[in-house]
Amino acid sequence: MHTVFCLTALLSGGAPYPPSPVVRQIEWAPAEAIVRQAPGGDNWPLTWGDDDAMYTAYGDGRGFKPFVPKKLSMGLAKVVGGPDDFRGSNIPAPTLEETGDGARGRKASGVLMVEGVLYLWARNAGNSQVAWSSDRGKTWTWADWKFTTSFGYPTFLNFGRNYAGARDGFVYIYSHDNDSAYLPADRMVLARVPKEHIRMRDSYEFFERLDGGGRPVWTGEIERRGAVFEHDGKCYRSGITYNAALGRYLWCQTLPGVDARFRGGFGVYGAPEPWGPWTTVFFTEMWDVGPGETQSIPTKWMSDDGRTLHLVFSGDDHFSVRKAMLVVAGVAPAGPSTFSRGPPRSAPRRNRGKHNAKAPRHPLGSPLETRLLLQHPDPLLQDQQLNKSRQIARTTGATVNINRLNK
Repeated sequence: MHTVFCLTALLSGGAPYPPSPVVRQIEWAPAEAIVRQAPGGDNWPLTWGDDDAMYTAYGDGRGFKPFVPKKLSMGLAKVVGGPDDFRGSNIPAPTLEETGDGARGRKASGVLMVEGVLYLWARNAGNSQVAWSSDRGKTWTWADWKFTTSFGYPTFLNFGRNYAGARDGFVYIYSHDNDSAYLPADRMVLARVPKEHIRMRDSYEFFERLDGGGRPVWTGEIERRGAVFEHDGKCYRSGITYNAALGRYLWCQTLPGVDARFRGGFGVYGAPEPWGPWTTVFFTEMWDVGPGETQSIPTKWMSDDGRTLHLVFSGDDHFSVRKAMLVVAGVAPAGPSTFSRGPPRSAPRRNRGKHNAKAPRHPLGSPLETRLLLQHPDPLLQDQQLNKSRQIARTTGATVNINRLNK
């Protein structure tokens, strides 16, 4: 239910974008149903390989049982089977493996298989560096160049098996706009490269802006990169995949600030294109379990209708899997659900008044309309919307934070 309370949350510390018009809700399986394997490891970026296995990498751990002999800063593994009966196994990869806890060792931030070649982005590499393997992870070659400006935590956009179903002939790479994987940023940035030229630095282009028709403008100069997503001080580590059945890109983003292995929040944002426009599918500043330092929604474990998903996250320093059901606009639920709906997509930090929880849907404008109009440069439109918000407050008994709205 959209209320003035949700409007205020959108503008003053909740979700950075309005609710999704396609995915109305995510219903999470009970916390006790979460499957956890590979204790002690985190990261877990995933890609769907040509052999139907999913390939992943772990950090600061010893992988799946049977564990590798020593703790690795970066190790490789593969996962076979479905979300209810998967089996993980470690892949010995001497030319990829690293030692060193935390920032002292390179760690994987993104993996992707394209036409049988496995690619991996490593962070903590001053700033990031790409490597590739033509034998499913056994041996690796490192690029002789690095991103030394921004892209401190690059991750690949994943499509289907072996990159099947890709939007076009490009590979897309996202990162928060910071040199370090350990510091948040105000925005996310985006690069693309022809899939045949991932190894070639000169082939990369960077998202600069949208033109007047909403089409992306690309530049070969990294210094001219623009924001593909904005959330002041909250852009951090992420994972993104394409839900082909729904035609939506689903971008999971960890919120910084606490030890997310055991407590914290994250958001899931959706868009019809790799560059947006973004809306909020799910957002919480405190999930019912630790969301981990990274999350992603692997395409292999999406149902044919796109409405059943499985979140892979590093909560509790494990390879953790939690089932989720999407409530999609215009599609009736399959039946009664025992899943947790979680907090609203624009979840605030706290309850701000007795009227908030049961305030009726306001008839005078949605949170999205209000948010867009208040950002309009025309003062007359801003005044009109402020008057509308005051009417809403009188109707519902809720309080509108006028100071915030004027900013």
